[in-house]
Amino acid sequence: MDDDTIAAIATPVGEGGVAVIRVSGRRAPAVADICFRPAGKDSLPPSRMATHTIAYGRIVRGEKMVDEVLLAVLRAPRTFTREDTVEIFCHGGILPAKMALDAILEGGARLAEPGEFTRRAFLNGRLDLAQAEAVADLIRSRTELALAAANEQLAGALSRRVNALRDDLLNILAHVEAHIDFPDEDIAPDARGKLLARLEDGAACIAKLLATANEGRILRHGIRAAIIGRPNAGKSSLLNQLLGRERAIVSPIPGTTRDTIEETANVRGLPIVFIDTAGLREARDEIEAEGIRRSRESLAQAELILHVLDAGELPETAGNDSFAGKKRITVRNKMDLDPAWQGHAGAKPRTEAAGADKVVEVSCRTGQGIEELKEAIKETVWSGQITGEMFQVMINSRHQDALNRARAAAQRTMEALRSGASLELVALDLRIAVAAVGEIVGKTATEDLLDSIFSAFCIGK
Repeated sequence: MDDDTIAAIATPVGEGGVAVIRVSGRRAPAVADICFRPAGKDSLPPSRMATHTIAYGRIVRGEKMVDEVLLAVLRAPRTFTREDTVEIFCHGGILPAKMALDAILEGGARLAEPGEFTRRAFLNGRLDLAQAEAVADLIRSRTELALAAANEQLAGALSRRVNALRDDLLNILAHVEAHIDFPDEDIAPDARGKLLARLEDGAACIAKLLATANEGRILRHGIRAAIIGRPNAGKSSLLNQLLGRERAIVSPIPGTTRDTIEETANVRGLPIVFIDTAGLREARDEIEAEGIRRSRESLAQAELILHVLDAGELPETAGNDSFAGKKRITVRNKMDLDPAWQGHAGAKPRTEAAGADKVVEVSCRTGQGIEELKEAIKETVWSGQITGEMFQVMINSRHQDALNRARAAAQRTMEALRSGASLELVALDLRIAVAAVGEIVGKTATEDLLDSIFSAFCIGK
């Protein structure tokens, strides 16, 4: 890695004001010398520029000018990768950025792999593994709450908790192994009790971290909410109201929606993936049948159901076995009209309609009740208040897996201590717990684990 210089476009492909090409490695300034021509007689080439300085000039390929650019030189270790880095700011656009990158690659750099800049930052000690993952979370943030959580993790809030937990477990392991090294001095009952109490504290810390997994998953990936109901109940109109724009075609003709439409909206700071579906009824043709099949598939995959009823529908018509085990909100639409069901002698109270978790009355034509629906969605998927302290530690699925293994090993360790088992068995499970916790911050990361994590990053990051 020391002799390998990498380069990539660090900004999204497409037209824009500025595109950035990032170059990192020991030879980054020398590579830039080959294709950068500084303006002005007294200007210096990149290899002779002072750190954290910017020069104006041109990128050339041979003698052909590619673009006018600004070039920044940042020398190790005060860079993102802790390697010498050059960043080139050219005009935004597919062709200028591509040709500038080609010039850099011809100068001796190679194209970076996905996430390789962040991987180098981790390998060079600039970030630990949890912080490196936060970089991806930061880029993918879709709400301010998700951004706040990613920033806390990038700042090391999770890492500090995990490192403190690992240090405690290592300290316990050191005490156990010290007694193993001196078998003539058996561990006293009171010392065994103290170790057990410290392990119980560690298990409680693991439990607290695991309790943040659901909130972390919601902020990172969002909640899938399927909007279902009979044809013409107002599903597409509801989607448009929730998004605040005309995304789906709305028509008084039943069966207008033939396919599923997915869009993400920020609902009280939470990313909610709304899925507009075809109306559920007996299909009239093959296309509608396929749309209904996809609707049922979306219903099966959704974590939240928004069941839209026309104001004229009776609550008894809303039952569906496919709702079992799913959070559900019944949305009574068209409340600006006279709801005939209200006067029906057999109608159930609104709060009992279809056994839903909540019932919200709206009018997609006037916007009545939409804010109340958003609040109901937030309360259904996220229990309690959202506070700034909650974002300091929110684990992801990889962390959850590692902590579950650590908790299981800690439980076996505590059982062994209580039963008076040999200290060799106690130490064996303790080492497993320490290794599992260390995976979170990269203390015990394998090459395969790193490949799996960084391959999900974009090229240029």
